[in-house]
Amino acid sequence: MTKVYEVTSWQEFLTLVESEELRGWAFRGQCDATWDLESSLTRRLKQFVPQARWAEQEGRAIRVFKRKAHYFLHDTSALNDDFRCLALMQHHGAPTRLLDFTKSPYVASYFALHSSTTTAAVYAVNTPALWHEAKPPGFPEQTRDAIDPRNHDLLHRYYLSNQYPVVWPGEPWSMDRRIVAQAGTFMIPGKIDVSVAELLTNYDYNGTILAKIIIPNEIRSEAMEALYRMNISHATLFPDLDGLARSISYELEASWVGSSANPDSN
Repeated sequence: MTKVYEVTSWQEFLTLVESEELRGWAFRGQCDATWDLESSLTRRLKQFVPQARWAEQEGRAIRVFKRKAHYFLHDTSALNDDFRCLALMQHHGAPTRLLDFTKSPYVASYFALHSSTTTAAVYAVNTPALWHEAKPPGFPEQTRDAIDPRNHDLLHRYYLSNQYPVVWPGEPWSMDRRIVAQAGTFMIPGKIDVSVAELLTNYDYNGTILAKIIIPNEIRSEAMEALYRMNISHATLFPDLDGLARSISYELEASWVGSSANPDSN
């Protein structure tokens, strides 16, 4: 069962995410609290593809990307590693089964609130439990390493086959600069026809494995200003020209009126 917190102030959010209770967890911000915890691939397939063809079409999408992406890459080694390839696809806008998470609750709150006009949410996953204790159904003896998608053919066996109710938290062996900048990690579900929340709910674990922090829109302005002062923006989280351009959307909101700072210094 998902444990739900409802904060009423930015300070209450900070106190919660900095508490021992959530230490070491991974976080994901969603700008609408009603959205399910599911991948961009799931959302796209639900809209346009019969479920019986999901695994086939996901495989096709990966093949198409690998055949054409080399035109745009200086280093094509990522295309030889399917997990790295999925991460590359994800960060350039392709629908994949990866769910972006971060080890930073502040980065997660930024993604939750940046474009939100309603109640937002930050999900928190107990990654220490997934690494060491929690067991997915049907895998009573399995460890995190035994279903590690970076090993051998395990990505295809346990994930791309879309048959196993597992969720693996982690990153490729080689991380790109966006993953590093965002303190990023991923949740990789073994099934994309159900939500990650549902998959985690069925794990064998005595404690809390998934939490959801509800953030009301009333505290957005205070939170975004605080995050701006922490230098958390698209410009820093996406360290390229695209990130800088996207950061301008918040620069339209930011104001130095009443401040002694130079308005042109940032």
